[in-house]
Amino acid sequence: MPTDDLPETFHVTTDEQLRAVSNLTRHRIMAVLRFEPATITQIAERVGLAKGSSSYHVRLLERAGLVKVVRTRKVRGVTERYYAMAARAIVLPDPGEGGPDVLMRHAVADLEAAPADGERHVRMAHLRLTEEQFADLGARLEALADEFRALSDPSLPDASLVFALFHPASGEQAEGGTK
Repeated sequence: MPTDDLPETFHVTTDEQLRAVSNLTRHRIMAVLRFEPATITQIAERVGLAKGSSSYHVRLLERAGLVKVVRTRKVRGVTERYYAMAARAIVLPDPGEGGPDVLMRHAVADLEAAPADGERHVRMAHLRLTEEQFADLGARLEALADEFRALSDPSLPDASLVFALFHPASGEQAEGGTK
């Protein structure tokens, strides 16, 4: 089943949903389901988990509304369920001051788990921009990500793109002082 009819975004709003996406294993399961539906067995194989563990994590994601059953079929008298993401993109709430950014923690974990001999493009740049330039750069990065997401082909290897454009805390704020 293609994922063409999925809603564009799913906004994480409840504690249950936030707990579901905050787990690295469930994050990796959602990555498996990013482009095409999969069964518990297929998810287990791709993530490297036992079927029972995969089933447990998928049930939590389903209960939180992040994944859903999109197709079933009978295989030797057993109903096989195919799961897919509930939307193309998951929007997390702002972590708030001092709160951990779940998305960035998962991105770093994924980067660390990626093959060391694989091609990577990792860069950090410190910029000094006007508010208008800052907003323009943010919009251009989002448009570029959307453009390449539209070109995604499930038959090709996965590639992850993560970016963060933000104003860092000043020296006093980073040390716990007030400004």
